Amino acid sequence: MDSPIQLLENTDQATKQALENVRKRKEKFDRFKKRHILSIWATIILATSFFVYLYITVASIYSYSFAAMFSAFVNDSNNLTLLVFCVGMYGTMNLLKEKRDKAEKEYHELRCEIVDRSKDYWKKEEEWKNRHIVFEMMKTKYDINLYHEKK
Repeated sequence: MDSPIQLLENTDQATKQALENVRKRKEKFDRFKKRHILSIWATIILATSFFVYLYITVASIYSYSFAAMFSAFVNDSNNLTLLVFCVGMYGTMNLLKEKRDKAEKEYHELRCEIVDRSKDYWKKEEEWKNRHIVFEMMKTKYDINLYHEKK
């Protein structure tokens, strides 16, 4: 368990475990978000490079005839290789988007559950009055908003 969560006072072990779970889900969501953004940029750069390569090697030389451009495109094996890489990066980008969306959904469901069940987690009056300390620590340390259910 992460040390700031473990050091919380006025919080029982079950609540600490729930906070740790939401922290892990947030970490997982952030990791997939970064990977997705990286894959978007890699796809854009690879596709742009491929189109520039095609323009230089095929379109500018054989622009007088579509049949000649198609024949030149098919005859060069580099074109097929680069096309497969571009399609593969596009597929990877979509796969990472699905994983990011799934991780975001899991994170927000767990966060909303903590917000909904806060009366169960902080049952005693002293704990209820000091729960804002836990909420503030989660907001500043991990950027997890437990004050409201809305994003």
